[in-house]
Order: sequence, then structure tokens, then C-alpha cells
Amino acid sequence: MSSEFIDCRNEVSSVQVPPAHRLCWLAADIRDENWIVPLSELALGEIARIAQFVAANPLQNLQRRVVDFDIPHCQEAMKRMKHILDHGVGFAVLDRLPVDSYSTEQLVEIYWLLGQMIGRPVAQKWNGMMVYDVRDTGVEFGYGVRGSTTNIELVFHTDNAFGCMVPDYVGLLCKNAARTGGISRFCSLYSVHERMRAQHPKLLDRLYQPMFFDRQKEHAEGAPPTSLAPYFSWRGDRLFARANSSLVRKGYDVAGEKPDGLIIEALDAIDDICTSEDLWFEGPLARGHVQYLNNHEVGHYRSAFEDFEEPEQKRHLFRLWHREQGSVTYDGGYPA
Repeated sequence: MSSEFIDCRNEVSSVQVPPAHRLCWLAADIRDENWIVPLSELALGEIARIAQFVAANPLQNLQRRVVDFDIPHCQEAMKRMKHILDHGVGFAVLDRLPVDSYSTEQLVEIYWLLGQMIGRPVAQKWNGMMVYDVRDTGVEFGYGVRGSTTNIELVFHTDNAFGCMVPDYVGLLCKNAARTGGISRFCSLYSVHERMRAQHPKLLDRLYQPMFFDRQKEHAEGAPPTSLAPYFSWRGDRLFARANSSLVRKGYDVAGEKPDGLIIEALDAIDDICTSEDLWFEGPLARGHVQYLNNHEVGHYRSAFEDFEEPEQKRHLFRLWHREQGSVTYDGGYPA
């Protein structure tokens, strides 16, 4: 076995049956009130006051903290979103920020403050980037290129599945949607897990064992290019998924290792299950929407898209990651 990997084998746990209170939902179970969180007029008024303050009081490097603002109605909306992420369907959309009323700088500052009510923001790249621009850069997808910088289809996955520290929550603020495509879908990974347990119990066992993940060159020069971790594990009674079959397939190539037959069968099986339309729910991501998801318990998908020709209209989202474990750095480490 290659010695050049980040060792996450301490996560390995035995196969468990999800507790009854965890939501193994199907698409037919979802209602608007389960995932849409409206912004009241009072909350929109608070946002307008934040925008005015930000414009009149510039501050570099995202230093503003939510505790410095009196915004009880925004806090109530975000508290509802957080409850949905932790105890409901696991994804929610805030409907919506008035993007045409404010500059991009004001919007990002507002989003930054709202996100703090979900959790602690952390770096999304090894270079320390805190707010990540999700848009098609025109670069061809390949080794070292994140799919989020292209217009390709992104199959069901969890963000940063290869990371030393996987984010707990993922947020997206939509400034511009694509001309066509770029559709968001969500699935309960508990439901995926249970379908695997019913149909392919032996292959599910393999997903609980370590496998190589490609780290997509998101690391320091000379650092290990792969991680060794299980696809599924548990933290108490909560599922902890590193869901990304594509990065596992690439991980073996990068590691120079031959995958065993069971891992290929297991990845094929879980990919096939995730194509089942009854499992996934399709939710729009429109201009001004703020979307959040539980990154351990919900898988998300993005369809391929075609963009506008005009640069100012091209698809553009702002992403935040939130994580309570480790430091705020990308790998979550502390000085030795």
C-alpha cells in the first residue's frame, strides 16, 4: 500500500442501522414548509440596515461578527434553518436576499453574517480562501481541477470528502443562476445507506472500510496527494459520510494502487442507487436564494449547465463552509 496518504482510518466504525428519529426521507415526503424559510419584512429591514452600515463603514477581510448587530428577526430565520439542517430534511433555502438592491460587497458581508448563525466559517482552500466563488472558469475538468470551477455535471456527493476535516454545513448564495441547467438535487444519505443495506449488504460493508480519495491537489507542495478513509462511518447516532465515488476512483489512480473488486462493485452500486428518482428532491437555486445543507447526512448534485454570454449574467454563487472541529484553517490543524 502507498505510504503517501492522509490517514483517516481512525474514523472506521461498524455498520449501524439509522435510529428511528433520523429522517430517511424520499422525494415524495418533502413539502415546501420542510425546506423553504421565508424572510419577513422585519428581517429584510434588518438586512437593509446592515447593508447601509457596511457601505458607510468599510472593513477588510470579513472581520464583522453577528454579535455586533441587533438583528433578532434574521436570527430567528437562521435558527429555523439550522433546526432543519440538524433535525429536519437536512437542507434549506432562505427566500430570499434582494440582490438587486445592494452591491456585491454588501451582499457578501450580509451572507457572511447570516452564515455565522449556522456555524463557524472555515477555509475552503489550502491557501485560506474563506468565501469561494462557484463559477465556470473555462478550465477543463481534470486532475487538480475542482468540478465547482467548471460547468460539468456533479454527481451526488458531500463537499471536501477527501479532506482532513470535512465541513459540517455548506452554504451557497446565488448571485446569478445559469441560462439553462445547474439544477440542485438533494438526497438523504440515510435513505441511500438503507437501500444499500437492503440490496447490497456485502458491498455496504466495504464502504465502511478505508479507501483512497484523490485530494485534488488541495494541499501543500509535497504533501500526500490522497486520503485513506471510509465512505460511511458514524459519530454517535449520526451518519458521517465522505460521499464522492468519483474521487475514490481517481484516488486509486493517483495512489498508484489497484482497487479491490468489492470497492468497484460498491461504488457502482451506490452510483446506481443515487440515480433512483424517488430518492432525490429537486430544489431551485434562484437569484437571491441562500441554500444550506447538512454536509454529512445529505448528498447534493448539480446538473451540467449552459451559461450566458454576457460576463455580468454568468452563473455565480458564493460558497461558505462551516465546521466546529479543529482550527479555521483548511486542514483544521493547530501548531505543534
